[in-house]
Amino acid sequence: MPLTTAPDTRPTSIATEILNLLMPHHRTTDRVPVPVPAEAFPHQLRRISAFVRDGAPIVFTLPGFPCKSPNPAKVLGHLPDQGECLSLTFLNTLCTEIERIHPPGARVIICSDGHVFGDLIGVPDDHIDAYADDLCIQIGRMGLHRLSVFDLRDVLGDLPHDTKRTHIHERYAPTLEALRAETRSDDQALALYRGITRFLVEDTADWTGTRSALQRACRQRAYGVIQRSRAWGGLIAEQHPRAVRLSIHPQPIGAPKFGIRLLDAPDAWTTPWHSAALHRSDGTWTLMPRAEAARMGRLVQQGGRDSHFCQNRAACLPGVQ
Repeated sequence: MPLTTAPDTRPTSIATEILNLLMPHHRTTDRVPVPVPAEAFPHQLRRISAFVRDGAPIVFTLPGFPCKSPNPAKVLGHLPDQGECLSLTFLNTLCTEIERIHPPGARVIICSDGHVFGDLIGVPDDHIDAYADDLCIQIGRMGLHRLSVFDLRDVLGDLPHDTKRTHIHERYAPTLEALRAETRSDDQALALYRGITRFLVEDTADWTGTRSALQRACRQRAYGVIQRSRAWGGLIAEQHPRAVRLSIHPQPIGAPKFGIRLLDAPDAWTTPWHSAALHRSDGTWTLMPRAEAARMGRLVQQGGRDSHFCQNRAACLPGVQ
């Protein structure tokens, strides 16, 4: 009788430990009364296990960090500030923690998607370039070696931005009809559509027409943003086919994408590029619109430009973080 070899369960066990490190940061709108086990995320477990089995660094892709909101009531400017720096540090620290469980470690590829839909959100392409370039500078300055930035320039080089957008839209985007049908039939798709519409309305600072006309225009543009985002996701999957897909948007439990919260915020949709960072008097950080943060704290500058707001005067002194 031939001998049978028991399957090696160590990769799955290690993958479970790694996923448990991510679980406290899961960004979701699902209401769950008890902690969710790692087994509820089969897509992520399967991909992490494959890296573990190969003894390779785990690769995460995170579409996001596109550019700052064009609304000056929400952000401090068009370049990354303390909100981005804290978020980047969090991601790098997460990779460091994974390395304690899985010695080959992990890395996060930040897939900066500003150029994908810059024309739809009203942000100039030169501002988007400056934002992405400064992200790389900050990553190098802070020694965050487990992070890298990937954008359309890495795939399509120096082609005109409109040409790049047209290329990925035509190759990867779903049709408008299919997207509208999905929004009508799927609650998660509807929530995403409404969330993006809300952001587009809030980010429009120079509208001269009626509120109802603005909402109509933003509802139409929201479909375009989702189409381009799907196209960007398709290109990322093609370029990084084995990677574990993270998302800055809330994701349901068990979805192929794992929603991850970068910083504390009162709203599950808030990101560093739609807000300003506030250093609270208890030493913790949160994100909120610039106008609101300005009412609660004092503006702090670092490196000659606006960085964040601070409630504790002592912590606002130069050199105190």
